[in-house]
Amino acid sequence: MSDTHAVERRLNRGLLNQWYPVLPSWALAGAPVGITRLSENLVLWRDGDGVPHAAEDRCPHRGARLSLGWNLGDRLACWYHGVEVDGTGTVRKVPAVPNCPLEGQKAVRSFPAKEVRGAIFVYFGDELHSQPCPLDLPEELTNPEFGAIVCFAKWKCNYRYAIDNVMDPMHGAYLHAASHSMAFGDKSANMQLRKTPTGFSFEKTTQRDVNFDWVEFGNSGATWLRLSIPYRQSAGPGGSFYIVGFATPVDEDNCLVFFWRARKCTGWVRDVWQFMYRTKLEGLHWAVLEQDRVVLEHMAPDARSREFLYQHDTGLARVRRVMQQRAEEQVKALEAAQASAPQSGQAAA
Repeated sequence: MSDTHAVERRLNRGLLNQWYPVLPSWALAGAPVGITRLSENLVLWRDGDGVPHAAEDRCPHRGARLSLGWNLGDRLACWYHGVEVDGTGTVRKVPAVPNCPLEGQKAVRSFPAKEVRGAIFVYFGDELHSQPCPLDLPEELTNPEFGAIVCFAKWKCNYRYAIDNVMDPMHGAYLHAASHSMAFGDKSANMQLRKTPTGFSFEKTTQRDVNFDWVEFGNSGATWLRLSIPYRQSAGPGGSFYIVGFATPVDEDNCLVFFWRARKCTGWVRDVWQFMYRTKLEGLHWAVLEQDRVVLEHMAPDARSREFLYQHDTGLARVRRVMQQRAEEQVKALEAAQASAPQSGQAAA
């Protein structure tokens, strides 16, 4: 049986062997950027072609932060002594010492990175899954027929609270009752779970597209949430208004939330919609996110241990079970690998 403390720690720090959005694209320009995600210190930078790279934010020489150094394009140079490390984590040059034995060594951990729809995604794998899995995101982020605008915010709470919040459609009729998009509809409802190819949908049975009436949980290389909320015709042309969301752990007490607002429209229709969204509705949607933030940041860290869940909480309860099972599987696999390692070495000897 897996160590329960190790499982809880893995859950709180973030599940591994999947991709997470870690930074909006606009935040990564010429200089290297140091961040903390999943309790790991990373440095991100772009090479001469604008391709993002991610590595452990640690110089192998003395442990200084590479994010304080210089971006040389295909590598970073440490500010402390000039040691140069490339995107694979290999030391390319130690300028202070000719023919230094550190040169050519892969001395820093690197992380696969890619850019998708205005955000940098990084793959976090454990020792058994160092190669990245495929990243198959919802069509709102991959189909060019969709226009998508990303917003992100930092919340001072564990990322699991952010996921629970989105998996609770009923809170829209109460917490966001004064919102331009969630001021209507019933304040009571029957809910149901419906299986999908990548997860499941949790939805109201008697009301659709009136309020925050359904949410989908999926995992296809990344854990994501998708929902749709009403959208006034006067706020711009286009189809239904979708939101695709991600919660990325910073550490056990902080997270980042990324929300893409998407509509299926192209050409001048997309231009009109995005202009009208920016000028008429974006501020209102930020106000809704602020309401979520305030409630979640004021919840006790141990709030889950004193809950009384009811039928409207079936969706978040299911997500918790799925994530718990994945954490147990990851911890168990690593424990098994560590236990067999000494035996393998003895057998080889």
